[in-house]
Amino acid sequence: MFQKEGLDEKTLSPLLIYIIAGTIIGARLGQVFFYEFGYFKHHLLEIIFPFRIGSKGFEWTGYQGLASHGGAIGIVIALALYCKKYKQGFLRTIDKIVIAVALAGFFIRTGNLFNSEIIGKPTDVSWAFIFERVDLIPRHPSQVYEAAAYLLIFFILWGMYQHKGIELKSGFLFGWFLILVFSARFLVEFTKENQEAFERTLPINMGQILSLPFIIAGLYFVLRKNKMQNKEIDCKFKSQPS
Repeated sequence: MFQKEGLDEKTLSPLLIYIIAGTIIGARLGQVFFYEFGYFKHHLLEIIFPFRIGSKGFEWTGYQGLASHGGAIGIVIALALYCKKYKQGFLRTIDKIVIAVALAGFFIRTGNLFNSEIIGKPTDVSWAFIFERVDLIPRHPSQVYEAAAYLLIFFILWGMYQHKGIELKSGFLFGWFLILVFSARFLVEFTKENQEAFERTLPINMGQILSLPFIIAGLYFVLRKNKMQNKEIDCKFKSQPS
C-alpha cells in the first residue's frame, strides 16, 4: 500500500513499533480500567510487571488480561503520535492500518481458541466445542465466530482498497472497519460467557457497551463529507449564473 501510494517506506519500521507499543499498552490498560479495576487499584505494580509477590513469595503470572477495546484506543493514540512526528495524514494512515488490524483480529481470536480463553455459553448445537481446560460442557465456539467475522471483514476492506484505493475519502475505510468489527463483536458477545462477575448485573455486557461508541464513530466517518468535497460543491455552486 505504501508503494502504491508513493509513500516513503522508511517510515514503515517506526510505524510498526508505534503500533506494537500502542496495542500492548492500550490492551493492558483497557483490561485494568474496564474489567478489573477493583483488583488492580490495590495491586498497582502488577499492571506493569508480569509477576506478583504475595504470601507465597515470588510468583510469575505473565500479563493476564488484555482487552481488545483498550488495544483499539491504544492504536489510535499511537497513530496520532506517529503521524504528528512523521508528518503523515492521520486518516489516510489509519485507513491502511485497519486492513491489517482486521487480519490480526482473526489470528488473536484463533489464539484465544487454542488457549481456551473467552469461551462461549453452554449450547446443544452440533458444532459445540468442549474446552477441557475449563469443564466438560459443550459450548459455543465464540472465538471461531469472531475470528471468521474478522477474516471476512479483512477481505471486504482489502477489496474496497484494491477497487478504489486513494480515491476513497479519508477515513472511509476506518469508518467501515469500526462499524463492521464492533457490530460483529456486539453480536458475538451474546454467545460468550461474561468475563467478569459484575457483568451479570448489566443488561448487556461490558464488551457490548464498549462497542457502541465505536460503531457510532464509524458511522460518522462513513457518512461525513470530505472538506475537499465540500469545497468542490461550493465552487460549483458559486460558478452557476445568478
